[in-house]
Amino acid sequence: MTDLDLRVKRPLKTTSEIDWPAWTSEAKVIADTLKNSGLQDKSVAIEIGVDAAVLSKVQTGQARLSEPHMDALMDACGSEAWLHYWLLKRGYDPRCLRRIETDLESENRVLRDRLESIEREREVELRLYSKIRVAS
Repeated sequence: MTDLDLRVKRPLKTTSEIDWPAWTSEAKVIADTLKNSGLQDKSVAIEIGVDAAVLSKVQTGQARLSEPHMDALMDACGSEAWLHYWLLKRGYDPRCLRRIETDLESENRVLRDRLESIEREREVELRLYSKIRVAS
């Protein structure tokens, strides 16, 4: 029997560029993420399945979270600051990366772009038509 994933995924908060210089270590990013979440450390620890003492050690750099626990932490806090930290550390600009689209999202984006193009063309046609009517 498989476990049912009851993970809480809070809405993502934007990560401010103002915070980037203060992220001198992974521990500081995690401490910042927890602070900005507005949640108590104990409740986050329970949600992600680690002991509160471990989470406290993570914030001081004395321990590290496993990949599944880090993923759960980002969902619980609604922050991808840790991901941004590693992108910056590896020399990437987090502002120009975008999430991978599903087929439906991609089709939706293409259709929205096509609709905008049609609306712009229609606007030009209406202006031309009104100028022709005025000139007649």
